[in-house]
Amino acid sequence: MTTVQDDRIVPGQEPGGPEGDRVVHHAARQVLEFVLTLLAAFLIAWVVRTWVIQPFIVPTGSMLPTIQLRDQVLANKFVYDFNAPKGGDIIVFDDPTGEVPILIKRCIAVGGQTVDLKGGKVIVDGRALDEPYTHGLPSLPLRGSEVRFPVKIPAGYIWAMGDNRMNSKDSRWFGPVPITIVHGKAFVTYWPPNRIGTLN
Repeated sequence: MTTVQDDRIVPGQEPGGPEGDRVVHHAARQVLEFVLTLLAAFLIAWVVRTWVIQPFIVPTGSMLPTIQLRDQVLANKFVYDFNAPKGGDIIVFDDPTGEVPILIKRCIAVGGQTVDLKGGKVIVDGRALDEPYTHGLPSLPLRGSEVRFPVKIPAGYIWAMGDNRMNSKDSRWFGPVPITIVHGKAFVTYWPPNRIGTLN
């Protein structure tokens, strides 16, 4: 006796056939779209972090009270591609001494200007700066520093100082800072929540 096999396919019971192929194709397309979206998100994040905006953690208390120790700030990384830092900017740059990875200070003077310290004041090109952000703290030379005043800032360099003038190892210690090691301009504190605000 010959047994007849039933080759009929009942949808939902057995894989294969046109319907099964469509399901597999749809699932594969969803996985591919997810992977591509994930890659695009990583690429955008990398581009933003590398060329546009980067977060930094403040490593010292040298900018008190403007910026607190361990505050987290965002820096605009492309702004100095079009314009050089100017006096008053809060800048992020590599620590010339190598003690910490980065420093956050205020740009006080730029290339071509002359900086001096007299009577607790910062003198730039013969004029005392108005610096409300120091809250009256005197600006004095740092004991043990080899920097001698007045200092003429070379082209391509800036003079950087912390707002906390009595506790800041800055250009008074390591001299003018080359613009090539400046990462960007810090413009906002984003963490902790009670410290969120713009920087100026």
